Amino acid sequence: MERREIMRYLICILAVLIAIPPAESSESGVILGVVRDSVTKKPLEYAIVAIVGDTMGSMTLSDGSYLIANVPVGAYHLKARKMGYKSLEKRGVLVALGDTTVVDFELEMSLMGETGEIVVKADRKQIDVTASKMSHGKQPGIAMGRRRPPVRHSFCRPSDYFNTEEYAYVAENRIFETIMEPLSTFSIDVDVASYSNARRFINGNRLPVTGAVRIEEFINYFDYDYDRPSGDAPFSINLEYSECPWDDGKRLVHIGLQGAELAEEDAGPSNLVFLIDISGSMRPSNKLPLLRKAFQLMIRHLRDEDRVSLVVYSSSARVVLEYVPGSKREKIKRAIMCLMAEGRTAGGEGMRLAYRLAEDGFIRGGNNRVIMATDGDFNVGVSSTSELLRFIEKKREKGIYLTVLGFGVDNYKDNRLEQLADKGNGNHAYIDNILEAKKVFVMDIMSTLYTIAKDVKIQVEFNPARISSYRLIGYENRLLDNQDFSDDTKDAGEIGAGHSVTALYEVTPAAEGTEVPKIYELRYQEIMLKKSAGRSDESLIVRVRYKEPGSGRSKLIVKALKGEPVDLADSSENFRFAAAAAMYAMILRDSGCMGKYTFDDVIELAGTARGKDRFGYRAEFIQLVERAELLTLLE
Repeated sequence: MERREIMRYLICILAVLIAIPPAESSESGVILGVVRDSVTKKPLEYAIVAIVGDTMGSMTLSDGSYLIANVPVGAYHLKARKMGYKSLEKRGVLVALGDTTVVDFELEMSLMGETGEIVVKADRKQIDVTASKMSHGKQPGIAMGRRRPPVRHSFCRPSDYFNTEEYAYVAENRIFETIMEPLSTFSIDVDVASYSNARRFINGNRLPVTGAVRIEEFINYFDYDYDRPSGDAPFSINLEYSECPWDDGKRLVHIGLQGAELAEEDAGPSNLVFLIDISGSMRPSNKLPLLRKAFQLMIRHLRDEDRVSLVVYSSSARVVLEYVPGSKREKIKRAIMCLMAEGRTAGGEGMRLAYRLAEDGFIRGGNNRVIMATDGDFNVGVSSTSELLRFIEKKREKGIYLTVLGFGVDNYKDNRLEQLADKGNGNHAYIDNILEAKKVFVMDIMSTLYTIAKDVKIQVEFNPARISSYRLIGYENRLLDNQDFSDDTKDAGEIGAGHSVTALYEVTPAAEGTEVPKIYELRYQEIMLKKSAGRSDESLIVRVRYKEPGSGRSKLIVKALKGEPVDLADSSENFRFAAAAAMYAMILRDSGCMGKYTFDDVIELAGTARGKDRFGYRAEFIQLVERAELLTLLE
């Protein structure tokens, strides 16, 4: 067997063994560091760092980092090696009880490389890998990610063979006849995870599974230039009425809520608990290594009066930091950067520990929030979603909110994370790259952390004399019963500082010149239409209920949509781009409402509404549509 093939088999075995957490020791420490190229300074992946004369060692991740855990107290010689590089040895490495020793390496390239026996100690022999059934999200229940066949690489990982992503089934909203159902009620949604997750699929040359596409999150991923609120209301209501781009016989109603900005100096102090998953499934570069970089961006924007605690969980949960002031940014950063993935996933235990810290350190009048970062997999201890949701709901009533950040591929539990954020009065974002981390942790930090209105519900009443039928686009898992609108005990969504929320209705205008029936024929009751309805210039009225963050009683804002719809060319850029985002999501979902319209129509419409696009999100959107079109042609 050739030398290169021997090394491939060795590395494959090591990748599996290193993923298994070693046995714990009560008299030990940790050695960690980074291996880089001595010339380019770039991190080296799959380098081996081992203790000379022992069997303990580690393999580096994509960011060059390695960790050797449970090293007995003493002095050691470390050796780093990688194919194509000269090995490098460092002597006199001291390991103290319960301490972390940092040892970095810079390797010099070699034309010949080096060989030698590599043995890594691993005390546990079990790997928990569960295969999933193939599903494309077309049936009720759970839509699993597509299972991939084994990929031939020069290394192997369990994730190359199994895809256990989970997505909730979403049934598209149906059309309602206005005379019979004049009211439409739903909770707002500020989540945007679906869009960035679908982007990850498409950039990876795959179309997203149906359950991964939530139309309202595609629409709400983007900022819109709405009128700012005036007076005491925490947000404004913006209405627009124009042609429906994908159905010539229908019209589109655009509803936009714009939250008030909150100056940083006016924001209360934050009591933040970072809850981070460091289980073995978080080892890949798009999980914990990306997470560490993402949280660095947030740490830079902490204020001195803020307080940060850090809870991590793998096979069990533990506290790493407790109520550290925001002024000690380097201490918080070091704690995050030293996190390494190992063990199983005691997410329920981690959740309870994080909320206990948040409750004990509660700041009255401040922002008390748990920020959870995970791929969503819980497999140790209490992992029942329903039990966790009940727990989170109770803590929400005490003023502790939950933000959920998703990372990674192949094991991502979208359906679980969306529910956790929903019940925790927080938002759900998916971070697929460092630019998305910047959007969440820097550009949208105020809307991510600071709530200006909670339990926000929208109820639209349509005038049957002007609109004969309607369909709410998206928000399928946010629908409410009409009586829930005035029930202050019913939970709904939250608006963060400066946040905008957009909803679209596809409507059919009442036919001109035909008399609207005054009575709809039923056997046991009569439905009467007021005479004033036919004379009114109002097509609909929008009612919004909300609560101030510290209040249990809701307030009401009302605005009517008057006049005739304008031509699509005369509509605002807000209107056209939101419509393009909705079209794109509907095509990806293979919606039955799209007719003959295609990705090219989305590109054309979005191209007329790019606006200032300061950060390039709308330009990126058009590129993603083009990529999706190519993938469709190649399927």
